[in-house]
Amino acid sequence: MHAYSTAGWENFFVAEVGAAAALTGLLFVAVSINLAKILENPQLPGRAGESLLILMGVLATATLGLVPGQPSATLGVELLGVLVPVWTFPMLLQARARLPGMPARWTWTRVLSHQTATLPMLTAGASLCVGAGGGLYWLVVGTIFSFSAAVLNAWVLLIEIQR
Repeated sequence: MHAYSTAGWENFFVAEVGAAAALTGLLFVAVSINLAKILENPQLPGRAGESLLILMGVLATATLGLVPGQPSATLGVELLGVLVPVWTFPMLLQARARLPGMPARWTWTRVLSHQTATLPMLTAGASLCVGAGGGLYWLVVGTIFSFSAAVLNAWVLLIEIQR
């Protein structure tokens, strides 16, 4: 039952810890290069924060997956404990982010990328708690979308901000 046991997932978790740490560093570089421009736009600091939180969620999730010998239900509870705030705080930022005259697609792009990143990971945590529903395989989907969301936001913070 590979979906509900971390046995055999070690390489995945090690790779995701390294990738999340590297992407987090790149995001810090993007923010530091364009900090003045980011602070000029009231929407961009929140976007940077969302990206950092998503990447830290992947980093924490993968780190927890490397803890040896823990029951899958325990890992599920740990994942939910990490990922509920990773889902909640950006949603609060996004709810306040829409400014008059701003295209609605900007907000919806943020919301969609955040939801596709975090909901599969939350599903993994819940699935591990109940022992049904796909388990760890949801982490693969969530990790791919988390990295996609973070790279999209890093692109905006590094390149699009210059236009």
